[in-house]
Amino acid sequence: MNGVGFFGAIVIGLLAGWIAERLMSRSHGLIMNLIVGLVGALLGGWVASLLGFAYRGWLPSLLVSTLGAVLLLWLLSAMRRKA
Repeated sequence: MNGVGFFGAIVIGLLAGWIAERLMSRSHGLIMNLIVGLVGALLGGWVASLLGFAYRGWLPSLLVSTLGAVLLLWLLSAMRRKA
């Protein structure tokens, strides 16, 4: 997350985890939302770099992090269905 700082990344991770939780109709706690949001930010950033998408600032970071968190929750649910 370029241009947001350490505490900004934590806030964006919390928001991204919460938004992904709502979009995917899940019920997690605050700590799990933070974990999902931060891992989603890493996943979203990785996918964005593969696609050549450069982003900077709060709103683009929140969007990429949220999409990554939704992708993470979707992948986890897909893996649970197969197991």
